Amino acid sequence: MTDEIKGKVWKFRDSIDTDVIIPGRYLRTFSLDELASHVMEGEDPEFAKNVNKGDIIVAGWNFGCGSSREQAPVALKHAGIDAIVAKSFARIFYRNAINIGLPVIVADVQTDKGDELLINLKEGLIKNLNTGISVDIQPFHDFMRGILHDGGLVKHYLKEKKEENHF
Repeated sequence: MTDEIKGKVWKFRDSIDTDVIIPGRYLRTFSLDELASHVMEGEDPEFAKNVNKGDIIVAGWNFGCGSSREQAPVALKHAGIDAIVAKSFARIFYRNAINIGLPVIVADVQTDKGDELLINLKEGLIKNLNTGISVDIQPFHDFMRGILHDGGLVKHYLKEKKEENHF
């Protein structure tokens, strides 16, 4: 992951819950490919087939509400989503996403499905490349960007521990 994310927008409504992101009937698998093949199918049956690496979700209020299942952000990330921008996030979903290295950004961004966004986490900026409209966001602190760059909290911890012990 880099400080800049550029991708195509997928638009979703307010209150997308974790059961919409990955329905409970698919939680019995340990296959990330299987999870990703069903992600968001309750909202957009074609999403999993058409999402591409680097795409960005833009949603309304309360994204990721519902249960605390970590599979929801995992399935989105494995499907190819590089960032999620929403007006607000459920607290546990937000933390789970950061923990697995998926950037989640609180912002009110005016976009249409298919628009291209450029997000700069270090500078604190989202730009809609189709309309030219920019929105300032809270820049991500170095520590948070480090977790995202390393691919999540566990990988970040192991990297820091390795560097600390000079292995």
